[in-house]
Amino acid sequence: MSSYVEHANITVNNLHSTIHFLQSAMPDFKVRGEGRNQHYGWCHLGTETSYIALQEVVIDKAVERIPYRQLGTNHIGFVVDDVTSVSERLKAEGFTQIEFNESHPSRKRAYFLDADGIEWEFVEYLTDAMESRNDYTL
Repeated sequence: MSSYVEHANITVNNLHSTIHFLQSAMPDFKVRGEGRNQHYGWCHLGTETSYIALQEVVIDKAVERIPYRQLGTNHIGFVVDDVTSVSERLKAEGFTQIEFNESHPSRKRAYFLDADGIEWEFVEYLTDAMESRNDYTL
């Protein structure tokens, strides 16, 4: 068996808002489990083999994080079949697209912000050749 990422766990302001964002982008993502404990609400959203573990914020810091300049998650990337359709669905729902990149011959990428300002990347690979997918010289 090859190793792979099973899940990422992130804290968000509103579970339902983030679930809506992710399901707008990837309708095949289903709620695998959800609940509430004494401290916060949580949800596992994804497929049978991988998911995003979400939990609602308990203590909100007043200081806003600067992505790519401070510690923390910068974005989470998902492979999708059609990044243009993902972009269209998210824009139709009012989410902010911050980049759409078609400059690589083997992949197209789109970056969006959700309601919490969390950045998410969606990538469509245009080839099955791993050496082309993983070419970073362009």
